[in-house]
Amino acid sequence: MATMTDVARSAGVSVATVSHVLNDTRPVLPHTRQAVLDAVDRLGYTPNTLARSLVTSRTRSIGLAVSAISNPYFTEILQGVEAAAVEQGYSLLIADPHDDPEHERKVVQLLHERRVDGMIVAPSANPRELLAYLGRHEVPAVFLDRLVPTPADGAQADGSPRHDQVCAESAEPTARLVSHLAGLGHRRIALVAGLPGLSTTRERVAGYRRGLAGAGLPYDERLVVHGDSESAGAERATAELLSLAARPTALVTANNTMTLGSLRTLRERGLSVPGDLALCCFDDFPWGDLFSPRLTAVSQPSKEIGARAVRVLLERLASPDRPARTVRLPCTFVHRTSCGCPEPPAQSRKGTAP
Repeated sequence: MATMTDVARSAGVSVATVSHVLNDTRPVLPHTRQAVLDAVDRLGYTPNTLARSLVTSRTRSIGLAVSAISNPYFTEILQGVEAAAVEQGYSLLIADPHDDPEHERKVVQLLHERRVDGMIVAPSANPRELLAYLGRHEVPAVFLDRLVPTPADGAQADGSPRHDQVCAESAEPTARLVSHLAGLGHRRIALVAGLPGLSTTRERVAGYRRGLAGAGLPYDERLVVHGDSESAGAERATAELLSLAARPTALVTANNTMTLGSLRTLRERGLSVPGDLALCCFDDFPWGDLFSPRLTAVSQPSKEIGARAVRVLLERLASPDRPARTVRLPCTFVHRTSCGCPEPPAQSRKGTAP
């Protein structure tokens, strides 16, 4: 097996120069750098990552803690994280916190004990223990998809976030769905909301209310039922909405798994979309175009959210003292037919920014 000394001898440079090229610890002349890389390829040299981590105090690994990895939305985020990490020469360690605060803290601790350089976490509805652990051990972290509360452990003395955060817009796209349904003549528009306590749930409920207000419609708390961000919860929530004396004529579901749950309940009741109930959903599906009717949806830039989180984390590792920031990415309105509209022109199917 080739060694760093073999690479240095083949390239005609010192072992220190080889180390600087491989670890990017000091500028090296372009032709010297290329000679080292050519020697690495020629000899099939593989760096000893463990030994290098002992010298640099870096393992070039990132911990990713996201719940419901089977959810297509988080699967696409994972793809974005993995692609961006590999591009930068980082490996990925993955854990599922199951949206449970105690388990969340445990898996983050396990990732930390494996000496990851930093973490990307989709926090639970009550991340107090998570925030305390990250703060106590000064772990570089980026919060993904969901924002942490700014009071107490989640904020600095001036009220600004203590950690970097990357997410999509939630309120305005939800308002767009509601206003679209109101524009079609619906006056009783219901919302199957997500798990209470999550920032995405709060923002989408706020967007729902904003959409109603913009359309001049009153807010009726009976039309907002929590599906707890899961399919089974959405089934219960949709059944509750259908039991109302004055049933809704349109429904907004606040994530893709809840969309499936709502559709299942509607099918079991023998109700059709959009004939009996118009439907718009937050989160598009890769196969949303194949449903009948095709789903009108808000599409989040899932892969870009994951990739941006990696870039923000690496910027944090390079500049530990810079102020924390929150990055919000725009969503896309994808106009199809579950809302009750006729088939839109082909160009508009690609989606428009809210």
